[in-house]
Formats: sequence, C-alpha cells, structure tokens
Amino acid sequence: MISVYQLKPKFQALLQPLLIKLRKCGFTPNGLSILALLLSIATGLFCYFGPKNIGLILLPIFLLIRMALNALDGMMARQFDLQSKKGAVLNEIGDVLSDLALFYPLVKLFGIIDHEWIWCFLLLSVVNEFAGLLGQALGGERRYDGPMGKSDRALVVGVLCLLFWFDAPIYCYLTWIWLLIFGLLIWSTLKRLAYAIR
Repeated sequence: MISVYQLKPKFQALLQPLLIKLRKCGFTPNGLSILALLLSIATGLFCYFGPKNIGLILLPIFLLIRMALNALDGMMARQFDLQSKKGAVLNEIGDVLSDLALFYPLVKLFGIIDHEWIWCFLLLSVVNEFAGLLGQALGGERRYDGPMGKSDRALVVGVLCLLFWFDAPIYCYLTWIWLLIFGLLIWSTLKRLAYAIR
C-alpha cells in the first residue's frame, strides 16, 4: 500500500541545499534532533494552551518542518560520517516524545471529549515504531513498512487540522476516522513484525 515514506528520496533531494548550509553553520545531527524535539514541545504547548484557530493552522505547518528536520539529521549523519549510537537513541526517543507533545493537544484542537481516542492513537503509534526497531535489533534493518508510518500520521493529522480550521463538517465522522487510522496502524505494525521475524 502507498505510504508517504515512498516520497522520501525526492523530499531529501529538495533538502540537500539546506543540508549543506546547515552543516557549514556548524549544525550536527544530534543538534538537529534536539532542535526538533524542543520545537515539538513548544508547538505542542502552544496548541494546547493557545488559541484553537491558530493551533489548527500551526500544527500542520510544524509537522512539515519536523519532517524536514527528521530527514536532515539522518542525511547529515550519513553524508558527513557522523553516525553514532547516541544519535540513534536520541533520534528514536525524540520521535516518540515529539509525537506525545504534538498529538495529545488534538483533544483540544478537535474538541475530543473522550481522551481514550488520543491515548490509543499514541499507544499504537509507539508500538508501530517499536516494531520497526525490532527489525534492526534482530540483525536486519530499521523497517518503515506499512500505510500508517510516522510521515503518514503527520499527513493525516495535518489534513484533519486543516479541515477543522475550515469548519468542514467532519466531527460526526471522527470516530470512524479514528477507527480507520487504528486499523492502518495495526496493519503497519503487523507488517513490520513480519519482516522482523523473517
């Protein structure tokens, strides 16, 4: 099934000039990972405590920025031979913490009464990333398979934010949207686990 992750090579090509400039300015992969995490926390706090309308438009914009930062830290590590175990740990932990910071405020932005929907989304997202790491832990490679990976989740949340911002009548369908997202997350996780076992 098609995933946003399949567009990664083209996205990285667009970021290449920025990568060179950032490296010349003294940035490191770990520095970019920390920057992405700090900006995620700041954005999440603003979306939760700030004006709802601004949060609905800010979150999609920042999700794109975060995607770029996540791509840049990996590109910089590979191209400039700056890969390290510390960087790998920081990258994975940073992603999980960023998801928590950015997606929990959806309870306010989407007007969700039952917070269990968000916690289920966050739990399945963490399990999905853990399943991807298992491939590497078992001697293979980090897996990004499935139709609801990190980039796909960012796209879906971004689109939903924009729909709410434009007052599209989707609230009554939100339960079914969550169920579809959960189903795709479970599918992605099972697919990654299958590759890890192989």
